[in-house]
Amino acid sequence: MTVIEQMLKKYTINDVNDQKHAIKEIVQEVVLAGLARTDFFKYAAFYGGTALRIFYGLNRFSEDLDFTLLSPSNNFEFKKYISAIQNMVESLGLVFKAKEKKKSHNATVKSAFLKGNTKEQLLIFYPSSNFRDKIHDNEKIKIKFEIDVNPPLHATTEFKYRLLPNNYKIRIYDESSLFAGKLHAVLARKWKTRIKGRDFYDYIFYISQNIAVNLLHLESRLKQTNTIDMDFVLTLDSLKKLLFKRFDEIDYEAAKLDVIPFIKDTSDLDLWSAEFFKEITKNIKAI
Repeated sequence: MTVIEQMLKKYTINDVNDQKHAIKEIVQEVVLAGLARTDFFKYAAFYGGTALRIFYGLNRFSEDLDFTLLSPSNNFEFKKYISAIQNMVESLGLVFKAKEKKKSHNATVKSAFLKGNTKEQLLIFYPSSNFRDKIHDNEKIKIKFEIDVNPPLHATTEFKYRLLPNNYKIRIYDESSLFAGKLHAVLARKWKTRIKGRDFYDYIFYISQNIAVNLLHLESRLKQTNTIDMDFVLTLDSLKKLLFKRFDEIDYEAAKLDVIPFIKDTSDLDLWSAEFFKEITKNIKAI
């Protein structure tokens, strides 16, 4: 059995979207394994929704890989690590091209991506699939990975291990610091034309797992984005007040539409309302 076949065993596939999600999730882990072969995690940590899914059991698909430096540096460039990612991809017989996205030297977020033809990947991952005819010849699977080169203070990290696609170790934000990052998204994200309901879905997950928030890290994040004043002292009570105000501003029907493509069971969304989110927020804890 190949490594890819081993990794596919945990997936239940009903349609082509399930197949594409499985491919993307596996390739995300291939990227992590490639980075782990370098000194990347000496200087950086993995965080965000995909980190929560892979290492802590979040039951929704997450599109991107989010990383952060441990200390600020405008000199970071992904190109140093592209060849390691590319070599890892090719060692598994996958056909993706890794490339850094050019941004200004002063950009606080640096980006790179893997891109491959969807039909070609379906043939590799699912050679007997009947769904390939439903895919446009030019459709691409794209895995984006980004790194924050100006990280906020007071995050705490730990090391995690995986056995597939090979044995590897990475540095990751611990659960409390991950929760702080998600609370920052809930409170500070600018939605433009589409509210990101995934933030609220993840918020419920953290509360359900009884995870305490790293309050100092959250305060640092909120001040960095001018969401709160520099002299504001964030406490558990003041955090609840900020969240209650935010929950009154949400278009919950729009939030549901955002998250539906990323989850299997949508029945829990029926409860979504300001009252629901305020009630579960009473259980929030801090460290």
